[in-house]
Amino acid sequence: MKVTVRAYNSNWPHLFKEEAEKLKVIFGDQLIDIYHIGSTSVPGLHAKPIIDMLPVLKDIKIADQLASEMEDLGYEALGEYGLPGRRYFRKGADNRTHHVHMYDPSSNDEIERHVAVRDYLRQHPEAAAEYGALKVKLAEAYPNHIESYIDGKNDFVQQLESRAVQWKQLQEK
Repeated sequence: MKVTVRAYNSNWPHLFKEEAEKLKVIFGDQLIDIYHIGSTSVPGLHAKPIIDMLPVLKDIKIADQLASEMEDLGYEALGEYGLPGRRYFRKGADNRTHHVHMYDPSSNDEIERHVAVRDYLRQHPEAAAEYGALKVKLAEAYPNHIESYIDGKNDFVQQLESRAVQWKQLQEK
């Protein structure tokens, strides 16, 4: 898969809302909430043009029961995909358009981590700019090697997640 990082596209929130409506139809009252997460959810941030979504279901088993409906929308169901408690779906094969990371309330720490990073980057444009610059640099260095791109971001992302969670906890006091 080619690593492509683009300047922020103001259409990304619309693409999220459009897809969220489709998921609401599938999951109905089993859906507690759905978040736009990841870099496409942060205005001004350079990103791979893939919309990351985080639906929270009343029970994660519902994702397994309705996986065929997700497949009807063009998603590939990948189960936990390395993260216990998550159900991961991706859409678009080699030209991915969406990643869906489903959880239920028992995975609240994972949910909060993703939302905290999004909110932190929205409120700290200097951190978003630094992250965006790193992503552009890595995409240029590793255009055909997604693993190296991800590895290159790892330390920065871990530090970002830690700062974001601490910041979010202070905001809630």
